[in-house]
Amino acid sequence: MPLAKAINAGLRRAMEDDDKVVQLGEDIGTLGGVFRVTEHLKRDFGANRVLDTPLAESGIIGTAIGLAMRGYRPVCEIQFDGFIFPGFDQITTQLAKLTNRNEGRLQMPVVIRVPYGGHIGAVEHHQESPEAYFAHTAGLRLISPSTPNDAYWMIQQAIKSNDPVMFFEPKSKYWQKGEVSLGAPAAGMHASRVARTGTDATVVAHGAMTAVALQAAAVAENEGISIEVIDLRSLSPIDYAPIVESVRKTGHLVVAQEAPSNASIGSEIAATVQERVFFSLEAPVLRVSGFNVPFPPAKLEASYLPDADRILEAVDRSLEY
Repeated sequence: MPLAKAINAGLRRAMEDDDKVVQLGEDIGTLGGVFRVTEHLKRDFGANRVLDTPLAESGIIGTAIGLAMRGYRPVCEIQFDGFIFPGFDQITTQLAKLTNRNEGRLQMPVVIRVPYGGHIGAVEHHQESPEAYFAHTAGLRLISPSTPNDAYWMIQQAIKSNDPVMFFEPKSKYWQKGEVSLGAPAAGMHASRVARTGTDATVVAHGAMTAVALQAAAVAENEGISIEVIDLRSLSPIDYAPIVESVRKTGHLVVAQEAPSNASIGSEIAATVQERVFFSLEAPVLRVSGFNVPFPPAKLEASYLPDADRILEAVDRSLEY
């Protein structure tokens, strides 16, 4: 099924399993969401469990906090990545800190769904990658699936978590189809995944960039270069074990992301790998990312967003050391 339908199926199953799961967001009910991720859920579960809200992100998050305090498991949708900032204060100063502030007595099982990233031909506020802002905040869990199967299971795992989880959905992959296993999850919510094995260089990516990294690896294979691709899946905490094991084998690491490079997830991975396996590295850790400028008009997005060629160029530079 497509990734969007996989999330819909995961939300449906979570609502069937627990009547305390409720959803709220702009246009998620009658319309089924801008991307139709919540399609038919209001019809099947009613307006008391799938709530259309005003255009007020701060109010959406604040309402979810109150619901969580009363024993519910709210799932919020932020319509587009760049619209999340009116709710930033509620997320970072309240939601992320309430459990610690109450010494663990108060749980905050809130999920915030964030469609993020480019490749949809839109404008600023509709194609951004703000994940690093939230990874910096203690008390939040951040995850991002790259396949329909992960999307189906990880949204359910997020809803079952007693901590607040930000669920970053690569919107450019909403229509990408993949096999979904309905039996059991393939991995834990915070486990990294080796998406392709290789021996010459390691490329780490997340969300939509995982598919770009796999494309680069396929091209490199025709040139006699073996690239191992690791899908992060979790952005906070990061499961470093597969990354460290891979770098010890290949000696070369490239981190790819759509977000700008400055103070980013890629920066954190580069620093941590250098600390942990410095003597295994045969070249500096290289980052391939969006540029450190505001997201450009739609006609320029292909120049801004990393592609397979930019990843391959970084791999070549690494191997030349």
